[in-house]
Amino acid sequence: MRLEDYWGIGPKTSERLTESLGTERAIEAIEAADVRALVDAGLHRGRATRILRRANGEAGMGVLATGDARSVYDDLLTVAAGHALTDHAADRIRVLTPLTERSAIESRLDEVVAARDAWAALDDGERDRVVAAFDDYDAAEGSDLAAVETAVALRDVGLTETPFEDIGALDGDSLRDAADALADVRGAIDPTGVDGDGEIEVARGADDELDRLREQFDAAEELANSAFDVLDTVRDGSLRDFEALEAATIDHVARETGVDPATVRSVAPDDAIDAADFVSATLRDLVTELEAAVAEREETVAADIRERIGGMRVGDEGDKGEKDDEADEAATGTVAGAVAAVSDAAFLLSLARFAVAYDLTRPTLVDDGVAVRNARNLFIDGEVQPVSYAIGSHSLAGEPGVASVDAPPTGDRVSVLTGANSGGKTTLLETLCAVALLASMGLPVPAEEAEVGAFDRIVFHRRHASFNAGVLESTLKSVVPPLVEDGRTLMLVDEFEAITEPGRAANLLNGLVTLTVDRGALGVYVTHLAEDLSPLPEAARIDGIFAEGLTNDLDLRVDYQPRFGTVGKSTPEFIVSRLVANAKDRGVRAGFEHLAGAVGEEAVQRTLSDVEWSEGDD
Repeated sequence: MRLEDYWGIGPKTSERLTESLGTERAIEAIEAADVRALVDAGLHRGRATRILRRANGEAGMGVLATGDARSVYDDLLTVAAGHALTDHAADRIRVLTPLTERSAIESRLDEVVAARDAWAALDDGERDRVVAAFDDYDAAEGSDLAAVETAVALRDVGLTETPFEDIGALDGDSLRDAADALADVRGAIDPTGVDGDGEIEVARGADDELDRLREQFDAAEELANSAFDVLDTVRDGSLRDFEALEAATIDHVARETGVDPATVRSVAPDDAIDAADFVSATLRDLVTELEAAVAEREETVAADIRERIGGMRVGDEGDKGEKDDEADEAATGTVAGAVAAVSDAAFLLSLARFAVAYDLTRPTLVDDGVAVRNARNLFIDGEVQPVSYAIGSHSLAGEPGVASVDAPPTGDRVSVLTGANSGGKTTLLETLCAVALLASMGLPVPAEEAEVGAFDRIVFHRRHASFNAGVLESTLKSVVPPLVEDGRTLMLVDEFEAITEPGRAANLLNGLVTLTVDRGALGVYVTHLAEDLSPLPEAARIDGIFAEGLTNDLDLRVDYQPRFGTVGKSTPEFIVSRLVANAKDRGVRAGFEHLAGAVGEEAVQRTLSDVEWSEGDD
């Protein structure tokens, strides 16, 4: 497969990835959804994320039928990634896409809900230990040692059961031995190249003899780089002849490097042409000798480290070669197992933290319908009034034919949602969109209970403030084609009348509601034109959100829970009451009082009295 066969990769991007990673490694990074690799290769993180979403979830991305649906999807993953324990876990979250198979959704829900429960069961101290371990892991850029130490920390707090069974499968003693051994290694181990080819760099402090040889080598190399200074030093003494200079040189070099004088003497040349040649040749050959000694000792220590990491012990000489192979394989298994298990644990625990932070619950997957009890919008800060709502068939209803706040009606394919401005209608659409998208990705949702069907397309369309033929045309082109395609569609359309004349908007909205029912889709349409609609199909209903009054601060008080089967009222007397109360200029106040007469002066005065009474009562 060529790089340019992947969505979003053109000739320039392909060339950049090839130069940085090579074609094979670049393809591996794409298939593994490795955002970091593509970013390190020079791609912008957002572009890398989009490429990987398409590469690993092309079919699922088709669920996002409109730009507003894609915006909610992006916002959801941004919020979730904000709870990630590592940078790589955040990248894995950002490339999640809707899943097209029910079994895959259920499987991910199983894992995430189990991880959520495991995280919730930890006390504050245990959570702090896990976070600290992953902080160190991230700071070490996911090194082998950091992965092993993190695996030890996860085992210590008890994260060893489903979905962390890969952590539980790692032997605790072997992990600790591997951690001790890896502490003696400088940098990461390449498991494919550690059998005698020098891929392990032994850290200082791992072996006293190796440290001694390294210090001697460093000292000898420093002297070799300043051989003329050494010559001047040994000449300062009262040297009678060349033999005395040789002896002085050997004593000086042995003293400065810590090397045994006999070893220095063994590398000294017998055929030096003069003093300078003798000093430089002695130092040069000593550096070569020590370099070989360091390499030999390092390989001996590295072999021991490989064996320690694998937790293997060489048995009889007769099967030594076979045991060495087993040790290398075990080393690979212990460390590679920890690396893979910790990466997966970081991903699941990150989603668990997201679920706990927002009190997310597992949705029940159904064939058709969207129903939520006490759902919350994830994008609103502060205290939020939960709402219950449903379209399609569901089992959250109470007595047959009885609708209540706690029991949305069942069976209606479409609802027309009406009510007060700033009454939360758009927020409800956004909440339903978020619930449907989270469920499609196999993630828990912000509701006490939820039943969510599988949708081939989610059409979410926010209200647009423009009023012209171009906006109307583009809106119709964005919402109608996905509605008439084969498959299951969820329509969430906000204030369609904002883009054309109210009379015509009512006709178009009536047509959309009818088309939604005819196509077997589900839909929620927000409008202020419910009373202008023609009789709706039998499978459609009208719901309403009501303003209830003014607060003591003269803010509109709204019950955000829709009332089923009722046209909502925006109650303009509340708005006029606020304007009358806030008017400072006498003439402006008189103008608002004139409007009060138009909307019902008695109602306005009653509203003002209620506010004044409440303030006095306080």
